[in-house]
Amino acid sequence: MSNTTGRLRQWAAAAAVGFLALTGATVPAAAEETPDYAPTMLILDASGSMERPDPAGTMMDAAKVAVHSFVDSAPAQSRVGLAVYGTGTGNTEADKAAGCQDVQVLHKPQTLDRAALGSAVDGVQARGWTPMGTALRQAAAALPDSGPRSIVLVSDGDDTCSPPDPCEVAAELKQRGLDLVLHTIGFAVDGKARAQLTCMAQATGGTYTDAADGAALQRTLPRVTASALRNYKAVGTPITGTGSHDTAPVATPGLYLDTIGQKEKRYWGIDIPDGATAYFSGTVSFPRVTNVGVVEDMNVIRMRAFGADGKDCNLFEFQQTTSSSDGVAMTVAKSFERAAQKRENPSDTCKGGGKYYFQLEWDRVATGVPERLPIELIFAIEPGVTDPGPAAAAMPTTFVEQSGPGTPVSGGASFTVAADLPGAGRYTDVVRPGEFVFYRVHLDWGQALSYRVNYAGNGVRGSDNISNIRTAFYNPIREEIDSDTGAYTGSDTVLPSSKALATTPVRYTNRSADRYESHKETLAGWYYISVKVGSNHTTMGSNTPVAVQLDLTVSGTKESGPRYTSTADMFGEHSGPSVSRTSPSGKTPGAPVAADSTDSKSNSTLILIAAAIGAAVVVLGGVLIAVLVARGRRSR
Repeated sequence: MSNTTGRLRQWAAAAAVGFLALTGATVPAAAEETPDYAPTMLILDASGSMERPDPAGTMMDAAKVAVHSFVDSAPAQSRVGLAVYGTGTGNTEADKAAGCQDVQVLHKPQTLDRAALGSAVDGVQARGWTPMGTALRQAAAALPDSGPRSIVLVSDGDDTCSPPDPCEVAAELKQRGLDLVLHTIGFAVDGKARAQLTCMAQATGGTYTDAADGAALQRTLPRVTASALRNYKAVGTPITGTGSHDTAPVATPGLYLDTIGQKEKRYWGIDIPDGATAYFSGTVSFPRVTNVGVVEDMNVIRMRAFGADGKDCNLFEFQQTTSSSDGVAMTVAKSFERAAQKRENPSDTCKGGGKYYFQLEWDRVATGVPERLPIELIFAIEPGVTDPGPAAAAMPTTFVEQSGPGTPVSGGASFTVAADLPGAGRYTDVVRPGEFVFYRVHLDWGQALSYRVNYAGNGVRGSDNISNIRTAFYNPIREEIDSDTGAYTGSDTVLPSSKALATTPVRYTNRSADRYESHKETLAGWYYISVKVGSNHTTMGSNTPVAVQLDLTVSGTKESGPRYTSTADMFGEHSGPSVSRTSPSGKTPGAPVAADSTDSKSNSTLILIAAAIGAAVVVLGGVLIAVLVARGRRSR
């Protein structure tokens, strides 16, 4: 018998866009006091063709103005570097050999130094050739060796120095680091250059954007570069799934990092003791992509469970997003209770303790996304209980509006660096168009949360500046509990507009509650809140930041929680009688690493998202936008 849940919402003025903790056994986190901005290198074309005329003077003059606009508006904590090519030679054939090696790193990607960057770009003189492939390699070499990194390249034409072919270099860089993303901007380019720049961006999961003239570049560069500063940070112990269950790696509890390809089915296994409940989830972050139609903007990931002999256990889940081009992260999650069921027939490998396999399939693919993407995998085992604790809670907690100026916080760029909210209160932050920021709240057994988000007016009006805003919150296994979305038009806006988003008190017995959402509120630990300001409706938008205020209520008396049959830690962070301490890669499962790092980071947080969803359709003559926020799940 199937159980299908989903929601469909539409507005005619809207926009373009863990861990599990037992009592006394929480997972250490890597929350930071400042936003986790991805170090970013800006590569500026200074070839001779940039001396062509532009309304601003020359194209080089216009590019300098655009760089200043970005530098002036960039967050103070961001790390931005600058490289140029074409400044050291002329652009004759006699200059080609030297000109094709003419790349200079003028400023390394350190904490933002507005004066130094401004001075460096002011001194640039456009003269030479266009060695984009070589520039990409040198810019990448200036970035850190691991963690999220970005490159933004502005060019007025195609590469004139190949080899190396810049598209092949981009693919090469992506292979060396899953979280290196290249964004390209074509400054008054022709079709050939546009195709090359698009290829380069898509090879890394980045975006290509046209800027027809200097005014357009001044609007576009700050927007593209700002989105490059915050990347979803995929972490986990490396693991490699396979195309069939019989060759799949068998994991122990922890957070893992793999990749998944378009239309691919991938398997991983785990041993589940008798009476235990297992949890499995996969999270994929999709890159920002421009000019994707609504129909082509959907991704679907499906999950299935199998017994030790490969028998289909007829239990599945799927997650879909209709706004992948906004850069959403999507999680498909499932609790697996079959090991707690009595096996009546010895041949029934889908009940009782034993080895089980989980399959993920990237089933539907949006336009413009890379062939492969990182995927974070969570394996967790919750022991059986001898006493489940208090009865299920009936109603969500009551929201209490907070007062005062609020405590400044800086939301993290992903759930791994979500900012701690220590309890009830008012918190303030600043979010740029195109950003998702994340916060986390620890709930003990018996506690509940409720919250609302106020998006303050930024004084910018007009249809070009309309943005989609969204907030959602998630349980410790990244399963989205509830969300709300709307349109931001430069005026004060509150989400939700009517009542707050809220949980019931967290109890083990909520998994059998009459209220469906309560089934997701059964685990004490970190609960996550995301706040989103979507990209402006068009590239003509001002990219003006938005001040946000989050009023949070945490209520309820702490309870003792359920009594478990084992002290084993669910995620393998602590020793326990039924948890192996070593993963197939030889690393502790609970010690996540950056996407391209081989070193574990024991202080990293273990869980993150299921992210915001929405698709934008232009209506009413291009002035209003309808936002379709669809979220589908099906289990059986």
